[in-house]
Amino acid sequence: MEALDPALREEAYALQTLLGFELTGWGEGRARVELPVRPGLSNRQGLVHGGVHATLLDTAMGFSGCFTGDPSRRVTALTLSLTVNYISQVRGMRLIADATRMGGGRSTFFASATLSDETGHRVATATGVFRYRAADAKT
Repeated sequence: MEALDPALREEAYALQTLLGFELTGWGEGRARVELPVRPGLSNRQGLVHGGVHATLLDTAMGFSGCFTGDPSRRVTALTLSLTVNYISQVRGMRLIADATRMGGGRSTFFASATLSDETGHRVATATGVFRYRAADAKT
């Protein structure tokens, strides 16, 4: 995945700031989101909470369908459906969600994603269906 063009970097939104993840790669039909693992992200068992996994996968998939390459033309999408498959526990100290837009049309798109840690160990996979915001619909 190519590195994020600094011209396309958006200001962090509230949830992104709270959890501490960042968009690190973005191109046509692809996106990468990364998050350092820290104790505040744990569930009762001391493992990274599954909701954190789902958030990273959802975010990466959403971005994968919204790339324009033009910082003045921002496209956004809403999640219609999200399916997450939890495969294994995190072994490393950084989570990396890689997503790909699989298809779609003018108003909706389909995406899939894999969540791994920096060691390459696969943690979860996901698929999703997304709807472009009305003002942002791709033409």
